[in-house]
This record gives sequence, C-alpha cells and structure tokens, in this order.
Amino acid sequence: MSEYKYVAPCLFGVEGILAFELERMGAKNVKAENGRVNFEGDLNILARANINSRYAERILINVGEFEAVTFEELFQGVKALPWENYIGKDDAFPVNGHSINSTLHSIPDCQSIIKKAVAKRLGRVYGLETLPETGVMNQIQFSIMKDEVTLMLDTSGDSLYKRGYRAQGVLAPLRETLAAALVSISRYKGRDPFCDPFCGSGTIPIEAALIAKNRAPGLNRAFAAQKWAWLPSGLWLEAADEAMDNEFHGNYEIWGGDIDPAAVELARHNAKLAEVDDIVKFEVSDATKFHWGGLHGRIVTNPPYGERLMEKAEAEELYRAFGKAWKKFPDGWQLYLLSSHTEFERTFGQQAYKKRKLYNGMLKCDLFMYGVK
Repeated sequence: MSEYKYVAPCLFGVEGILAFELERMGAKNVKAENGRVNFEGDLNILARANINSRYAERILINVGEFEAVTFEELFQGVKALPWENYIGKDDAFPVNGHSINSTLHSIPDCQSIIKKAVAKRLGRVYGLETLPETGVMNQIQFSIMKDEVTLMLDTSGDSLYKRGYRAQGVLAPLRETLAAALVSISRYKGRDPFCDPFCGSGTIPIEAALIAKNRAPGLNRAFAAQKWAWLPSGLWLEAADEAMDNEFHGNYEIWGGDIDPAAVELARHNAKLAEVDDIVKFEVSDATKFHWGGLHGRIVTNPPYGERLMEKAEAEELYRAFGKAWKKFPDGWQLYLLSSHTEFERTFGQQAYKKRKLYNGMLKCDLFMYGVK
C-alpha cells in the first residue's frame, strides 16, 4: 500500500501529546510543529487516526507543497498537483485556508485562484468545460506560511473534537480534544479516583472514562473520507474492529459534580451517548464544599474563568473558596486546574507546583498543577 503524507492540526500546547499518540498508532516520520503534527503512513493510518485520535482537530492528506510569492506561481503550483487521484469528476471541492506572514495574504483571492487551478486540472483530465460538483465532498485546505504553500484534503469532515456525544452544551463548553489533553497530562490511567467538581456538561469526566476504557472517541461518528470512492471499502470497518478489540473492561471511580442541576442532567445524557454512563457518576454538588474520601486521586477541572460566565469578583470568590476546600485533601491527591485568570494563584491562595500553557480555542490559559511531584 502506498505511503502518504498527513497533517493533523491541533490546539496550541497539545502538539507533543498528539505526536506521541500518532507514533503509538504506527505513524512514521512524526514531526510536531506549532499547532499541528506532520506524519506519514499508508491508508490504514488515515482511518486509524480519525477513529482513535483524542487530540487532533482533524486529519488532512498533504497533496503537495511549493513556494509561491505571486498569484501566477500559486496557480501553476496548484495545477501541477495530481488532484484527479483524489477528486472524482462529479465531486465537490470547496477551498478554505489561511495565510500567515506571506506575500499572498488575501484569503479570498487565494481561495479563488486555488479553486480555478484545481478546476483547470480536473477539467482537462475529465474532458469537461464545467465540473458539476454534485458528488461527495472533498474539502481542500491550504496553508501559506512565509510563502510556503501546503495543499491538503480534509478526511475528517466535522472536526474530530465533535465526538458525537454532545448534542448541545452549556455556556463556554470545553473542547473535547482539550479535555482529553488535560486528562492525559494528569497521567490518569483508570486506577485512581478521578473527580471534576466543575463538570458542566461532563466533558472532562467523559473523556477520562473513554481513556480509562481505552475506547476510541470516533467510533460513534462518520468521516468525510468514508464516501471517497478511491479508498478501499474495508478500511474503516477494519480500523473500527481493531479499536473495539483494544478496549478495556474494568471498574473505575470517575465522578463529576456541578451546582447547576440542568448541567448535571445534560452531563448524564452525554455520558449515555458516549456509552460510558456505566462508569461515570454525576451529581449536583457545590465545588466550594467539595471533598472526597481516600488517600490519593486526581482532580482535573475547568472552573468558570470570569470573562464570560460571571463577573471577575465572583470568579475570584469561587477560586478562594475552592482553594480552601483543596487544602483539606491528603498529600496523595493531585489537582490539575485550567484557568485564563491572570491572578488565579493569588485568589486560590496557593502557588502552583507546575504550570503549563494551553489554549481553549483562541483563549490563552494556564494549567495549574498542585500536589504533582
């Protein structure tokens, strides 16, 4: 089977975790860059990465790369690529992308020229003056970084953070890929008690349950490339069967609490859709009075920041009260708390042992770690 080049975009700060994950799946020549991971492999890794990746935002095929500083160079570079290997004569091929620190900075102009170049190539190959674009979707993505152009095809469709278990969310939901990264950074493997006292719609505990069970997050959703005629028909079923064979079955102590009964009810609903409701417990609970038995465990949580959900003074009062609750936990407990609040440690009442910069979408945050050795 032929080898392909792939690109996996991700949230800033998650690149190293994603690179390690892809290597474990069998990806080759894995290289992490800012906001993405490049890798190589056959078509099996395409299906395997889509179904199994917890941290990638999507999986893209790298069709080609070249340098361009003029629109003519962009047009000719795009037209020279073998688009007919991927896009059928009836297929739709919309274009989207970005340009950073490049001479070709107009996104609409770049979109138009790339579209014309692909259409010119395909029209010549298929002997058509006008391409109908009534068939399956082949989303073209472009990236122009310092005049280096990369052309890609999106195999995922909806972003991979859309696992299929969250039909709706509460205010300021945490992206599933970031929630999974928080769980990974905490080194949770399913053996210790796991708690989220600000669980909202349940994303962090649900991702923890998926990790504990080693359940692939993409098993309950579809992907754009499943409709592509040139891909082997058994590719996806084989990857899904492999993922299900790798699942664990055991008893886990995973808990989420929130002061809002509607959020707790939604979290229970989402856990059922994710097929982890048998191992995750959600309760209405006040985080400022939070406590848990046992000498060790992990708390991974994302409390309200203050920017969107409540006034800054209210957020600081919440942090202060939760800090007092945390001080009552035994030394064997660890806390991983994500916040964008610039004065979090002061209001929490304790300096973090470690901090790690992460992004919740475009919002810069810090993951504050307590009790971590």
